[in-house]
Amino acid sequence: MHNFQANYDKILKVLKELGSEMDYLHQIRKPKLRDKELIAIDLASEYMSIDSECQLFRILPADLSDKIERSVYNRRKRKLFPFRESLRKELVLRLNRFLRCYSIDSMPVEVCKLSRSSRSKICKDQDYNLPEKGYCASQSSY
Repeated sequence: MHNFQANYDKILKVLKELGSEMDYLHQIRKPKLRDKELIAIDLASEYMSIDSECQLFRILPADLSDKIERSVYNRRKRKLFPFRESLRKELVLRLNRFLRCYSIDSMPVEVCKLSRSSRSKICKDQDYNLPEKGYCASQSSY
């Protein structure tokens, strides 16, 4: 999805289902943007591959950008890192509760050079993780 607001709403809905607590940090003055809402913005921007904060604040909807400014967002985002990671782990546990098989999307990694491949003992202890030989067109090598 390319719509930030839709992604944000879906992520916030899931985060609210994980727990009723909306604020993790004790603050004297209550901020306009709750902690879970800030984490949802952060996760939505990560999901949409938005690396630049400048770009994030350009596409942030007006109702969200009016609640927080950029420097405060950065400071609170850093302080909320442990809570964000615990929410992420809880999400993973809920999503993978019934799964027994996992797939990993990865790129090929050179384990050893072709000349050492017959003698190499890396990843050969189990049958299911035997490395395969392949051709890399960008490096013109096997």
